[in-house]
Amino acid sequence: MSYCFSKTVSYPWIEALDRTNAALANNGFGVLSVIDVQATLKKKIDVDMPKYTILGACNPGMANKAIAAEPRIGVMLPCNVILREVDTGIEISAVDPEASMQAVGNESLGQIAGEVTDMLQKVIAEI
Repeated sequence: MSYCFSKTVSYPWIEALDRTNAALANNGFGVLSVIDVQATLKKKIDVDMPKYTILGACNPGMANKAIAAEPRIGVMLPCNVILREVDTGIEISAVDPEASMQAVGNESLGQIAGEVTDMLQKVIAEI
């Protein structure tokens, strides 16, 4: 089983980022954090790399259900979505919550993860 699902787009970087944020919002997600990996690695260890951004996305209702079902599940939240520059355009990937939550072994959490997986698949499809 793959741990994420992805698509590659030919939009300019800022448009890909804007479309990703809009698709997340349209599907009930807010972005809690934005990590510019390219800038961070350049600053911290003087490494040059293509553009790479991590968006920490959260659907509050689903996060609440997950925490109620498994109080320590916060170690696996939020749902990360990445944008990275590749030779063919901008690759946008979202974590597959079903894959990441399998290790927990909580059946009710698995059902919640399935719902979030469907939501994130819609996000990727909309971009």
